[in-house]
Amino acid sequence: MKNLNIRASKLLFVRSVVIVCLLVAVMPVMLVQAAPNVRYYYESRGDVVWEAPSKEKQVALTFDDGPDPTDTPRILDLLKKYDAKATFFVMGRKAEEHPDILRRAAAEGHELANHTFTHRMLDSSFTAEQIRKEIVDTQETIFAATGVRARLFRPPGGLFNPRMIAVGKEEGLQMVLWSWHQDTHDWSRPGVNRIVRKVLGNVRGGDIILLHDYVHGPTQTVEALSRILPSLQNEGYRFVTVSELLYHSSREVRK
Repeated sequence: MKNLNIRASKLLFVRSVVIVCLLVAVMPVMLVQAAPNVRYYYESRGDVVWEAPSKEKQVALTFDDGPDPTDTPRILDLLKKYDAKATFFVMGRKAEEHPDILRRAAAEGHELANHTFTHRMLDSSFTAEQIRKEIVDTQETIFAATGVRARLFRPPGGLFNPRMIAVGKEEGLQMVLWSWHQDTHDWSRPGVNRIVRKVLGNVRGGDIILLHDYVHGPTQTVEALSRILPSLQNEGYRFVTVSELLYHSSREVRK
């Protein structure tokens, strides 16, 4: 009887392992299949923007997690060299520490947008008021530095939920993520060539390209950008802010 119980326990264990392995193998597929449906739901309601498909050769470069006193000025120098405009999703805490960089970005025609004050991942455990404070404190910091009211919001990590969407709407902000095929992962420093290939190999009109003007460790973004900008410019692409991209896209739809 004891041997039977041992064999039964072993069989149950093996079955459990098999089930877990199957779930691990299948779950990514399930998520990939479900993701477009989730996107369509929020996109069709206008709650979240991932990109703004356009017949015109124009893209929006976006930079998260700054301003950084070293990397952001270098990026601004490159953008100025190629007459490119970009959108900076800034952290309120860093903006408070470096208002001069915000003022320069605004003066040079770039768009300033909201990326929360502390960059905490605002999952469903956060209350509406906690989310609101992260957003409002950043709005006030950007306005105090530049006199500009941000109109766009991007949650850290792209993590959002209905409560966050509701709070963002109440604060008059449009949530903007990025084109799925234009997530460069530059924050992980995968190599300059990989960042460049990711952008150039997938580019199409209306893309919202995700980059960072702050990363942990030495940045690869600046060097990658120095190659991306002239390459796309030679292909006839224009670099516009996200708001400009959305405006042009909406006009194309109305036509």
